[in-house]
Amino acid sequence: MKVNFGIPKELKEGETRVALTPDSVGMLVHKGLTVALETGAGELSGFDDSMYEKAGAKIVANAEELWAESNIIVKVKEPQKSEYKYFREDLTIFSYLHLAIEEELTRELLKRKVCAIATESVQTQSGELPLLRPMSEVAGRMSVQMGARFLEKQNGGRGLLLGGVPGVAPAKVVILGGGVAGSNAAQAALGTGADVSVLDINSKRLSRLDMFFSGQIKTYYSNPSTIAEQVKEADLLITAVLIPSARAPKLVSADMVKTMKKGSVIIDVAIDQGGNVETIDRVTTLDNPVFEKYGVLHCAVPNIPSYVPKTASYAYSYAILPFLQNLGEKGTFVALKEDEALSRGVSTFRGAVTNEALAQSLGCEHTEISLLIGFKVK
Repeated sequence: MKVNFGIPKELKEGETRVALTPDSVGMLVHKGLTVALETGAGELSGFDDSMYEKAGAKIVANAEELWAESNIIVKVKEPQKSEYKYFREDLTIFSYLHLAIEEELTRELLKRKVCAIATESVQTQSGELPLLRPMSEVAGRMSVQMGARFLEKQNGGRGLLLGGVPGVAPAKVVILGGGVAGSNAAQAALGTGADVSVLDINSKRLSRLDMFFSGQIKTYYSNPSTIAEQVKEADLLITAVLIPSARAPKLVSADMVKTMKKGSVIIDVAIDQGGNVETIDRVTTLDNPVFEKYGVLHCAVPNIPSYVPKTASYAYSYAILPFLQNLGEKGTFVALKEDEALSRGVSTFRGAVTNEALAQSLGCEHTEISLLIGFKVK
């Protein structure tokens, strides 16, 4: 008999998170739902199999068995090529997918008619992205912690302390994008005593940030001119601008990077959607996070929260829990009909691309999800 949810090992290079923590598994089991875990899936996050067994999960010896007996596969990162063979028509995958830069994966999901729910695209009517938020919070705060480390002379940086000391000016931190990741980066940077500037195209967002930080940060309306001015002055540049389900816009040009001071640092938090910086032409890893170009250190790690997998796994698990409960109790089809936020997260369904931004990015036909699942259940 199939189980409601299957949690496989994460196979993407450097990925240390797990989709569900033992306590979250326990809450699902308490609701009468069933969970299977591939052995060792939680080890890199600090959770061993015995903790999951105690919570009520079934431990499965291998990936093939886990995928075969699970109605819904719950992951952190997108499936890797070795997992494509497990796709089938009655399968739902619930994971960060970033399909705008994963065309081959998208084609496989379409071919096998998999229901793929991209957690980064689940969106409320007010525009909030509740499942992207926790990882954006972690990544935003971590970007400052990482930037401080890379600015150290031994790591190739300018040899600056972010907050300076009395009588010595602090480092200048420039944050492009005032959303969840950007605002958390601003909070972390301000906490170090850095000189913080935030750029965004949303004037209301800038006003809210100004009020939240009591005028302690500088805010700028984002356009090519202000971006160029601020990038030139930055000791640490953090870019965090994304368009849900679409490729991230390139906002920092190579010419802008060339004006930066030698030993300054760029951390592109949007790299998992293609990145905001023109000079970042490759992704980097947890073990080798930076490369140098034009004398500037570039960091393009697509899974920054994996540096702190226990914190990140708890945050992700708690955020997705109510959506999983809904899917498990009602089944995928009914849950999608009743929950508009969840249905907005569907990228592929029955062989069709159901996310408009994704369809535009890939240059393929878009089908409204409502045409495939019908009208909302009353």
